[in-house]
Amino acid sequence: MAGGRAVIWPEALLPLAGLLAWIAGGVLSAGALLWIWRHGERARPDRIGLMAAAGASAVWCALAAALGPEHGAAVIAAMVRNLALIATIFSLFAADGRSNSLKPVRPVILALVLVQLLQLVVLWMGLSLGGSAEVAQAAYDARVLIDMLVAIGALMLLHNLYAGAASAMRPVLRWTGIALTGIFAYDLNLHTLAYLGGAMPVLLGDMRGLLAGGMAVIFALGVNAAGPRVQFSPSRAVTFRTLSLLLIGGYLAGMVLIAKSLALLGGDVARASQAVFVVAALVAAGLALPSSRLRGWLRVTATKHLFQHRYDYRQEWLRFTRTIGRGTAGGASLEERVVKALADITESPAGLLLMPNEQAQLELTARWNWPTIAVPAVAGEFTLSGLLEIHNMVLALDEARGGIDHHGEGSHVPQWLMEAEDAWALVPLIHFDRLVGVIVLARPRNPRQLDWEDFDLLRVAGQQLASYLAEQAGQQALMDASRFDEFNRRMAFVMHDIKNLVSQLSLLAANAEKHADNPAFRADMLVTLRNSADKLSALLARLGRYGSGQASASGEIELVALAKGLVARFAGVHPVHLTREDPVRVMGNREALEQALIHLVQNAIDASPGGAPVFLDVTAEGLSGTIEVVDAGHGMSPEFVRTGLFKPFVSSKPGGFGIGAFEARELVKAMGGRVSVESREGLGTRFAIALPLAEAVRLLGAGDNRDAAHQEAR
Repeated sequence: MAGGRAVIWPEALLPLAGLLAWIAGGVLSAGALLWIWRHGERARPDRIGLMAAAGASAVWCALAAALGPEHGAAVIAAMVRNLALIATIFSLFAADGRSNSLKPVRPVILALVLVQLLQLVVLWMGLSLGGSAEVAQAAYDARVLIDMLVAIGALMLLHNLYAGAASAMRPVLRWTGIALTGIFAYDLNLHTLAYLGGAMPVLLGDMRGLLAGGMAVIFALGVNAAGPRVQFSPSRAVTFRTLSLLLIGGYLAGMVLIAKSLALLGGDVARASQAVFVVAALVAAGLALPSSRLRGWLRVTATKHLFQHRYDYRQEWLRFTRTIGRGTAGGASLEERVVKALADITESPAGLLLMPNEQAQLELTARWNWPTIAVPAVAGEFTLSGLLEIHNMVLALDEARGGIDHHGEGSHVPQWLMEAEDAWALVPLIHFDRLVGVIVLARPRNPRQLDWEDFDLLRVAGQQLASYLAEQAGQQALMDASRFDEFNRRMAFVMHDIKNLVSQLSLLAANAEKHADNPAFRADMLVTLRNSADKLSALLARLGRYGSGQASASGEIELVALAKGLVARFAGVHPVHLTREDPVRVMGNREALEQALIHLVQNAIDASPGGAPVFLDVTAEGLSGTIEVVDAGHGMSPEFVRTGLFKPFVSSKPGGFGIGAFEARELVKAMGGRVSVESREGLGTRFAIALPLAEAVRLLGAGDNRDAAHQEAR
């Protein structure tokens, strides 16, 4: 008996639960009617329709509880409720002021009303044709199909109503739209199950009353003059899972419908068609469901169309332009403001600006609020610059750390960025398909994953920032050209005056030899004058070297001997030590190289505290010989290294002319070499001059000669 009761009692409680659900629905609907009548905002266009729907819902629930949901009176009451809801939808269309939209909407509303009124015809035919089981089943199927058609039409109208609504109309539509969608979506699913199963599911059918009451309460909240204080905002993860379940449910329902339709063919053809369809559907599901591309597309689509945008674009644009257009109280440079403007968009607390050098390698140019991260001299190789430039790709570093690779960039992300857990994203700055720079953003204080909206906004903002940097570079180039013209004009006068002075001194020396009476005085005067003339001649020769191409007169240079000569030259001025002296012979112009090194050593001495030595290192690596000048002075900022060190007329020393480092680099470049620099503020600076090995130059020259001879022989 105990086991019998365990089976009988739940079944016996189902009618009671259904009765209570209908009663609760009636009470809630009646309460919603009174609330809308007394407290509802009277200016709302949907107030009358919702009152009629709530009243009809209360009558329907009462009749269903008393007579049963399939009784004719209950069916008519449900029909009246649906007509009131359709009228409410039409009133919302009219209130939005979209007169053009009402033209196609009126026929749809009229068609829904006529389809809904067919319930009366079907009900009358079922009663007049007798009470046979076949007639009753046919009438029931017809009524279910009518309800399905009405629900589908109403849902289509609701979608078009909200999708095309003006922004001022959205708050009016929100809660009414949620309740209407809930009613018709439940009806569509319920009547679909009833049609497929041939009978109404008892428990789900009785829950219609409770659902109707709950939706009537939402109607009442929505038309309150004060308005509801809560917003419905499900998380994106929940929304995506819900959509996935709906798609799976739709897929299964579609399979059932198609399989049932194929059964109408009859015989072996029906069975074969059903088998083929089931196999094809399973194969399609097996291919589509595991696809990460499909899941990603669904997630992005749901996020774009079901949620408001994360960013207030007007506010972001105003803040962006204010940051770029005005410096901060500390007088931040444009490069620092560029980093800040982009970091503010994603609420990143810090950032770096990397810009390509002449070899397309990324170098640190500016940092904003990120003093702790250690950035190497070469922050990124040219391969990474090329990928970012070609694909205009915002790189999420968490994806790179997880092994996700979109365009082959994973192997080119520098190790220091992979190890820096605070580094969050790389944003390319593209101007006319050319990479101007790359901004590294720090992880926001509230960690999250980058999504489609971040990628779109950062990419567009990066293009705008790139235009600012390119404009600044163009203006700086024009200013440099103008100052070079002025410098050249002044140097012409200087050279003319020096030539005259040399001529005068030479003449004075010649006259002194002839006319001086005191031989001792004459000898001293001659030595002094000749030394002065030699110095002035050397200065004249050096000044005339600019643009003359003399540095291209190449020969073999023993770097160790040259370095020892520099140590001896500065012996009485400042301690200069040769720490490594690998035997290296390079190809270049000795005088020009010595002059460049004198500039760099003198700069190192000026930057070093008293007594702190300057070190020279001579090494060979690959096909190049390198001489390094290392000091432990005050160092230079990345911004100055990038924008000021090799710019003429820009100097960090009081009274400096700013031509030494520029001249050194130009001299080395004329010899086919390169100058690199690595500096940290407070730690010191390392300059490195690399020139091709003499042996390598000879081998390459011999190879070129053999190739030329071979071509002539052919």
